Amino acid sequence: MSQRLPQTVELADEPLAGSSWKKTVRLLTRQFPWVVAGTALGLLMFGRTAFLMSTGDSDGFDQRVLLAMRTAGDLTDPIGPLWLAGFMRDVTGLGGFGVLSFIVLAVTAFLAATQRRREALEIFAMSFSGWLLSHAMKFVFQRPRPDLVPYGADVFSSSFPSGHATVSAVVYLTLAAVLARSTDDVRVKAFVVSLAILLTVAIGFSRVYLGVHWPTDVLAGWSLGAAWVGLCISVVRHLERSQA
Repeated sequence: MSQRLPQTVELADEPLAGSSWKKTVRLLTRQFPWVVAGTALGLLMFGRTAFLMSTGDSDGFDQRVLLAMRTAGDLTDPIGPLWLAGFMRDVTGLGGFGVLSFIVLAVTAFLAATQRRREALEIFAMSFSGWLLSHAMKFVFQRPRPDLVPYGADVFSSSFPSGHATVSAVVYLTLAAVLARSTDDVRVKAFVVSLAILLTVAIGFSRVYLGVHWPTDVLAGWSLGAAWVGLCISVVRHLERSQA
């Protein structure tokens, strides 16, 4: 009489390569196609912007946009009414280290206190790692700040990529992703994601308006921050499904 081999033997004969990173990438692509596609697009845009900046091919574009933000004949005077410069300084503060740190710590503490420790850990880890990534890229590229116009805000680091654009994209998009998961209402999801994108765009624009960043610094920061969020979300969701 023939005997069937135990199921454990069949499982033991599966190739070890099934747990490789290539399989993980394939699984992520099948599970979260739009997120993975957005992440790839963000990385591609960052790489392209970094290449153009490194070769000097973006200099003309950067200078034209930066000078377009100033009154002709008086580079000390930003375009627009007098109140606009003050408003832009308020907007740029929303992407500062102090404000973003307060938001992240406050949200993390609230989630931990309401027994949502996994989400609290995700927000803190993604935000902190995004900040580290931003500073690492600044150290790698060491691009000088713009020298065409007077600064409208204090600066303390190199220019590429914009830290405000990068970290604000990471923090606000991460918070939007967490909030969007807490509801099934598509309109609410669209609202929180749109608000996060609006904040990120406004902060990046304010950096160029105040003359503290080249436009390509901001474009690179947006691309890098969005790509990092997409990558982290894909990995976290994949791990959650695997554990389930």
